Amino acid sequence: MKIVVPIENETEDSNINPSLGRAPYYLLYDTETEAAEIIANTSKDSPSGAGVAAAQLMIDAGAEVLLTPRCGDRAYAALKGAGIKIMLLPSGTAKSGIAAYLEGGLSELDTVVKGHHGAH
Repeated sequence: MKIVVPIENETEDSNINPSLGRAPYYLLYDTETEAAEIIANTSKDSPSGAGVAAAQLMIDAGAEVLLTPRCGDRAYAALKGAGIKIMLLPSGTAKSGIAAYLEGGLSELDTVVKGHHGAH
């Protein structure tokens, strides 16, 4: 299974980033191989659509689970449409969040925020 987390820095120990679409990086962790890959968010500075672009990046990377503190409505729809499970990870590091998810300690994200559609 591949798990993706929005992160602040290019390390597995990075803190999570509170903004899915504006996060500078994503950690993609493969539970089968225990390999971690850092993916740069090339759309983080887009004037609009950063969340949807981030969702497409995750879909293209083969993510099956997203751990995030929040998610915009359009990104949520894209991720759910692709069958990606979205789990609430309120704070902490990517590594601790992945461990919590694998231990069954996270709940599904059930509050979606209205996107900033065109705002930066």
